[in-house]
Amino acid sequence: MKQLPPDLKYTKTHEWVKTQPDGTVLVGITDHAQGLLGDMVFVELPQVDREFKQENEMAVLESVKAAADVYCPISGKIIETNPKLQNQPELINQDPYGEGWICKLKPSNESELNNLLSAQEYEKET
Repeated sequence: MKQLPPDLKYTKTHEWVKTQPDGTVLVGITDHAQGLLGDMVFVELPQVDREFKQENEMAVLESVKAAADVYCPISGKIIETNPKLQNQPELINQDPYGEGWICKLKPSNESELNNLLSAQEYEKET
């Protein structure tokens, strides 16, 4: 497994969260998850301004192997999606912790961040 960025938080369902300076969070899937799914061919992004509860399905990834749901790691409102993924879903494979981010959300309950896993805890889960 590739080195996990230590500044991110992780879910047991293989999403990652990166808190931004303005309090919003970026969300994507882990390198482990993209490796299991294989080459991405389509990403169904969540709708901007839609609110999700923690652990609700918010996006769908389609790869050559399977389709997989992406679950909202913390409750909040989608404020932006990654427009590059519409034409370049493979960015999730190439750079899952960078250019392959899926969405940005404004948390509605920041304490839920405390329920997420550290890089070390996530590594033990996978």
